[in-house]
Amino acid sequence: MRSVGLFFGSFNPIHIGHMIIAQAVIDAGSVDELWFIVSPQNPFKKNSNLLHEFDRLEMVEAAIQDQPQMKTSDVEFNLPKPSYTVQTLAVLSEKHPDKSFKLIIGEDNLTHFHKWKNHEEILKHHQLIVYPRPNARAPKIDIEDKADFIKAPMLHISATYIREAIEKGHSIKYLVPPEVDYLIKSKKLYN
Repeated sequence: MRSVGLFFGSFNPIHIGHMIIAQAVIDAGSVDELWFIVSPQNPFKKNSNLLHEFDRLEMVEAAIQDQPQMKTSDVEFNLPKPSYTVQTLAVLSEKHPDKSFKLIIGEDNLTHFHKWKNHEEILKHHQLIVYPRPNARAPKIDIEDKADFIKAPMLHISATYIREAIEKGHSIKYLVPPEVDYLIKSKKLYN
């Protein structure tokens, strides 16, 4: 059974921080493949600057075009909104019974993981892959045997910072993959 790491996010836009985490997960040997799940709407975030999901999917596809172990998924585009991870995992598990899915999350998300819809169901059927995040606090639930903690650099890059830089006319050259920079400029995204 192939093991697939699921990296959920709005990727608004995808940036080098996301890419470094994805590569660290692959390099840790925890998964055979990594899928970027582009979320139309995060139930914990209300973002008025959210680019259309197809533009964000296109940016992720451009960013990973030369990475054979990485794929994109638009599975949440056809699910009720807001998207809940437990529903997405159920749909993917049903569609791909030959794969085991692991959930990739930042260490900071462990603090409020107990607030996620049906978090017990997620932990019952799926392993977590946890990457380090600054200012992360201890989780309020026991995840000891359900989580693999990986090493990855902690970068303070945010999509918000990138969008603000674009609005000010500043370069984002070293913040996003070159293909994403090209797409943002050529399609005048975030302008």
